[in-house]
Amino acid sequence: MNLELIINLSYIVSAALFIFGLKMLSSPASARKGNMLSALGMLLAVVATLLTQGLAFKWIIIGVAVGGILGILSARLIAMTAMPEMVALLNGSGGIASLLVGWAVYHFQPASSVLTTFTIFLSVLIGGVTFTGSLIAWAKLSEKLPGKPIMYPGQKIVNVLILVAIIAGGIIYCMNPAANYSIFLGIVGLSLILGILVVIPIGGADMPVVISLLNSYSGLAACAAGFVIQNNILIVAGSLVGASGIILTQIMCKAMNRSLGNVLFSGFGSTVQKQSADVEGEVKPIVVADAYFILEAARSVTFVPGYGMAVAQAQHAVRELGEILEANGAEVTYAIHPVAGRMPGHMNVLLAEANVPYDQLIEMDDINPIIETVDVAVVIGANDVVNPAARHDEASPIYGMPIINVDKAKTVFVLKRSMNTGFAGVQNELFYYDNTRMLFGDAKQSIQGLVAEFKN
Repeated sequence: MNLELIINLSYIVSAALFIFGLKMLSSPASARKGNMLSALGMLLAVVATLLTQGLAFKWIIIGVAVGGILGILSARLIAMTAMPEMVALLNGSGGIASLLVGWAVYHFQPASSVLTTFTIFLSVLIGGVTFTGSLIAWAKLSEKLPGKPIMYPGQKIVNVLILVAIIAGGIIYCMNPAANYSIFLGIVGLSLILGILVVIPIGGADMPVVISLLNSYSGLAACAAGFVIQNNILIVAGSLVGASGIILTQIMCKAMNRSLGNVLFSGFGSTVQKQSADVEGEVKPIVVADAYFILEAARSVTFVPGYGMAVAQAQHAVRELGEILEANGAEVTYAIHPVAGRMPGHMNVLLAEANVPYDQLIEMDDINPIIETVDVAVVIGANDVVNPAARHDEASPIYGMPIINVDKAKTVFVLKRSMNTGFAGVQNELFYYDNTRMLFGDAKQSIQGLVAEFKN
């Protein structure tokens, strides 16, 4: 069996592993195995590709070892609460890699075929936008930049003009690539600038959509790079990532009842719209000791995690309280809103890290029909995704967004540091409802206080 046949068979096996791994990622119970299958497929693809270049096994092993060490360090040292930032950087890494591949091929082979020339242009454009866009997303998520949208007059016109200039430059470059190196460099520069400008007007509340969209961009850039170097497995892998990212983006938009165009161009959160009616009622605070007595008598408890739980790093304490409640005879569930947190599946990741059983994680569409039977709903750091105004207040910026209807539970505990609004900038009506009790303070400390009450 010759080397070329072995390499092609390796590519087929890698593609199959990618597909099965991606399928398994759709369920929390099989996600870990799916990730391992995909990693195995990537290892096989990388080794096979390096063999086509005649690279000695010694250097392949060294490269795998260095990459493996970096991966282990990243997984061990990066906190789970910083996972959205890490995902943004990984997306950016994929983008800049595709850009550099396209640039390298053009630099050493300027007189390429029309297909290669065009795909070089695409890999540079999409890769550049992905790289700088991901850096801005990382800066917003890590609070290096303001989470609020950054807007300026004529912003959309500037973006359109830059895109037109890139396309025009791409046409000129493709007509005679060997003689237009300066135009190519201009395309690289404008692509990097465009990536910055398209992400700065997007607010922190829309980061789940942006992260999934940038993930799709990185896949499309990799696919284009695959055509550039004529590597079948890179084309397949890039196509899978690009397609799955687009599907996930659509799911995120649907969960927010907004279009992708609205997310990208509306500057959601840059202004605060006035609600159609003032929130009426009186806030009813509660202390840990009193909350304990209510939970001790509850037969069903649903936790609703949000970004505040991630900030407080309260997931382990929540899991411990859940186990105590189960031992006390209560049925415990965790209601997950699709866009809670700062990346797709953010709450699932945090709760999985705390070893919360997968079968206790309930999606929004499944918990809402039975929420009225829940004795106590415990909202931990969530705000806009549980605001009843989304159902009836047409003047609210979150009107029409599907929410978890925790207000219909028999009793609601809201764990917050203060009465500050969520990212949408509107007061949460839930805080003033008769069945709501506000447990103010750090979420982790409040949950640990409840755990201590049960143990005592």
